[in-house]
Amino acid sequence: MNLKEFSDKLFSYDSALIFCHNRPDGDTLGCGLALKAAFAQKGKKADIVCVSDIPLKFGFLLSGVRIFKPNEIEEKYAAHVAVDCSAEMMINDAYSLFVKNTETFNVDHHVSNTKYAKYNYVENTGACCEILYGILKYAGVMTDKYISDCLTLGIVTDTGNFMHGNTTENTLSVAGKLLASGAALHDISYRMFKSQPKSRPTLHSRVMSRMKFYENDRVALISILKKDLEECSATSDMTEGFIDFPLSVDGVEVAVSLLENRENSYKISLRSKGRVNVNEIAASFGGGGHDLASGCVICGFYEDVKDKIIRAISLSL
Repeated sequence: MNLKEFSDKLFSYDSALIFCHNRPDGDTLGCGLALKAAFAQKGKKADIVCVSDIPLKFGFLLSGVRIFKPNEIEEKYAAHVAVDCSAEMMINDAYSLFVKNTETFNVDHHVSNTKYAKYNYVENTGACCEILYGILKYAGVMTDKYISDCLTLGIVTDTGNFMHGNTTENTLSVAGKLLASGAALHDISYRMFKSQPKSRPTLHSRVMSRMKFYENDRVALISILKKDLEECSATSDMTEGFIDFPLSVDGVEVAVSLLENRENSYKISLRSKGRVNVNEIAASFGGGGHDLASGCVICGFYEDVKDKIIRAISLSL
């Protein structure tokens, strides 16, 4: 199914429930909000569901928009659509709701996508919002300022403000078209990368002071524990981007972040400068993502989890 066929099929339905992944970032949320607005523009109903709370920094796009929790969904929708969700586990506890509908759609940009829906469109792009832009154009949706802002949010956040290796000619072309349609690129970039609550630098300083190096300083590891968040009055979404600091260290090839989800469970984020395919490493633990940026969840005691991931990375160096 090509992009036009996917778009035609998606917009043939009169209503849709849009699924954002757990611990939502700018790309999944930008996709969800833009798609909801696009359905409304066509005179159709769409709602968004997410198992996690939405980070406050995205509030500037949420005026008048309700994001539902799975147990709050009572209506039936003609289609269910997952955006920026590489696998069933990314939808988390909402997956049982997702599969209650036979008409399921999956639009994503992760090479590790498991193609779990009835209709799948997966393309290795800088951001899922980049794909959604094409879907909306085929559907004849007008990219007004709001939709342009939503799509720009996804592109800016997933490309690290166009600094990551996933930024392509097409990424910049789409961003330019969104800018021409009224997207507030400067404002969005400032909100995402130049504005933060006081508790975030406090947490950042604490985490970086414990940074560890392995494999002749080619691997850098940081850990964010629940007690760190509590004692710094911070939330887990504030840790987004922390992993970029260890990766920036000269000589480091792979950066690792261990974020304590709950007792004996850690969300692992992996970043590579290019020599190591971290998607393969994440996949060996049931996760995935991109060649240079990937993740997984590993359960166990902290030291055991740390040793497992370092050992797996060492085999790829």
